Amino acid sequence: MASSPVHCARHANVETLLLCGRCDTPICPRCVVMTDVGARCPACAPSRKLPQFEIGTLYLLRGLGAALMAGAGLGALWGLLLPGIGGFFAIFLGLGLGYGVAEPVSYATNRKSGPPLQVAAAAGVVLAYAVRNLAAGYALIPTGDLMGYVALLVGVVVAVNRLRY
Repeated sequence: MASSPVHCARHANVETLLLCGRCDTPICPRCVVMTDVGARCPACAPSRKLPQFEIGTLYLLRGLGAALMAGAGLGALWGLLLPGIGGFFAIFLGLGLGYGVAEPVSYATNRKSGPPLQVAAAAGVVLAYAVRNLAAGYALIPTGDLMGYVALLVGVVVAVNRLRY
């Protein structure tokens, strides 16, 4: 014998046969939350973030420290070994710079990711650019450094994308 449809608790005009697996509240496909233990209503569904995205103060400080150390080190290498690199190679330099800053941040935070760590990694890339300018004897923000700005932009984009959700 088939059960008769009831109306969703949140959408009164929608008929449904689906009930929350915890509290038996009628739920429709628009408000159902699928969990590892079945269908739940939004009130009963867990609202915790995945552990990968929970960034406490300690992890944020570790990530920021890793970003600043990696940025300073890579910036010094860049300024001493390749200060005037230009052209198409600036894109590859930016790729390496972004990955070279984001990977230590990810490692120092046990592979966590999210917006706070993205900001830290971007700050590390900007620091690398500033250290490169100082190590090469340029002004802190040079005016005619188009390829340096390209490398900086590519590095920030790569670092941010490496630590996104």
